[in-house]
Amino acid sequence: MKLELRGITKRFGSLVANDHIDLTVEAGEIHCLLGENGAGKSTLMNVLYGLYQADEGEILLDDRVQHYTGPGDAMAAGIGMVHQHFMLIPVFTVAENVMLGHESTKGGGFLDLNDARARVREISARFGFDVDPDALVENLPVGVQQRVEIIKALSRDAKVLVFDEPTAVLTPQETDELMQIMRQLKEAGTSIVFITHKLREVREVADRITVIRLGRVVGEAAPTASNTELASLMVGRAVELTVQKDPPQLGDDALVVSGLTVIDHIGQLVVNDVSFEVRKGEILAIAGVQGNGQTELTEALVGLATRVRGSVVLDGVELMGQSVRKILSAGVGFVPEDRNEDGLVGEFTIAENLMLDRSDGEPFVKAASIQRAALADFAREKVAEFDVRTQGIDEKVGRLSGGNAQKVVLARELSRELRLLVAAQPTRGVDVGSIEFIHKRIVETRDAGVPVVVVSTELDEVAALADRIMVMYRGRVVGIVPGDTPRDVLGLMMAGEPAEGAAA
Repeated sequence: MKLELRGITKRFGSLVANDHIDLTVEAGEIHCLLGENGAGKSTLMNVLYGLYQADEGEILLDDRVQHYTGPGDAMAAGIGMVHQHFMLIPVFTVAENVMLGHESTKGGGFLDLNDARARVREISARFGFDVDPDALVENLPVGVQQRVEIIKALSRDAKVLVFDEPTAVLTPQETDELMQIMRQLKEAGTSIVFITHKLREVREVADRITVIRLGRVVGEAAPTASNTELASLMVGRAVELTVQKDPPQLGDDALVVSGLTVIDHIGQLVVNDVSFEVRKGEILAIAGVQGNGQTELTEALVGLATRVRGSVVLDGVELMGQSVRKILSAGVGFVPEDRNEDGLVGEFTIAENLMLDRSDGEPFVKAASIQRAALADFAREKVAEFDVRTQGIDEKVGRLSGGNAQKVVLARELSRELRLLVAAQPTRGVDVGSIEFIHKRIVETRDAGVPVVVVSTELDEVAALADRIMVMYRGRVVGIVPGDTPRDVLGLMMAGEPAEGAAA
């Protein structure tokens, strides 16, 4: 089925999320929609799927204009969507999830589960999915859950499938399997729209690439285009994609973590007896699929976890049991995973956010009064140093782009005398140009002799920054390996399989 979007425009108040976008996807084509977070990709696909109504423009399927009042109309027309966060009910079986919303019945009005089971088996056999229709979804690996989402769409006779950032929760091996599934779907005549910001995946699977920036189509490219060319289209300027760093100049063990165990708010063991060391002048990257204890580990390091035991020693001083304020005052810099929730106050100005963890004394507070002149001088200096694109230091942080907001967090944390930097997902939701800058500053921190712990689900980022890599799976350390460990080995470790020779 051929898909055509003509002049699609979607506004949210004064924000134009999609600005007269034209896009054509031929039948049996994998068309990649490439762009940074916030570029308007997902908004456009939500218009296509009937979740949003376009303010202007039209949608055509096989040259026929479509009129949707909701997702049901889109599905009936042949549009299917595989969301980044799966729309599955964990306690239902595969067959029950597949039939949900499209239930068929037999005599007496009973649900015809056998019909749903047959559809699951038929689609699984056609594409080699190997999915048990009677398996509970909560017991399935993430990669198999994604196949269930695909089966759901295909069981409703989808001719156009939209994959919205589908690899965000997958291991490298699961990502490779998904790419193969997409090729099979293409060979069967399904049209695919693949939304992503990962350049490697785009070049591997796309037939054509459309690049969106700030809600507009800024160009098209072939899969033969280089990563540098694609990155330049995404951000509008030349970008250096490789991290330049010399071999580490290692000092003594600075951070020593022993037997760290964390129990979350519902009583689950999320970090299980984790031990590791980080030396001065070293970056230890913690890798793993999202949700395997990395978030809770970083929170425990900076005193945010409440139900925790074990030992965290920095330069010979035990941090366990100390308050967050004392830990930060001891020289720990923290870049949180969710900057909007934990790193910034959106209604505060840039200047005010730059003093958040130093509001109890000089140079910014004296006799319980904020020293506005000193704060303004400091803020102007950091805005220039960290290249924060803003109207001025009195602009509210909530109005900044993701990349500029993250630079404010980094500017605050790196402007102190640090003895440890903990950075969780430091480039999440950040444009390629800002990623280049953030990576450079993290390496500079390491080169200044500071131990650095980086948590990232992006393997490219892990490989670029790490001197050593610690892989976590279900709250445990699978192993600690050198920074140049091959991607496929890391992928197996992320699925819980220890690497040969890896330190446990």
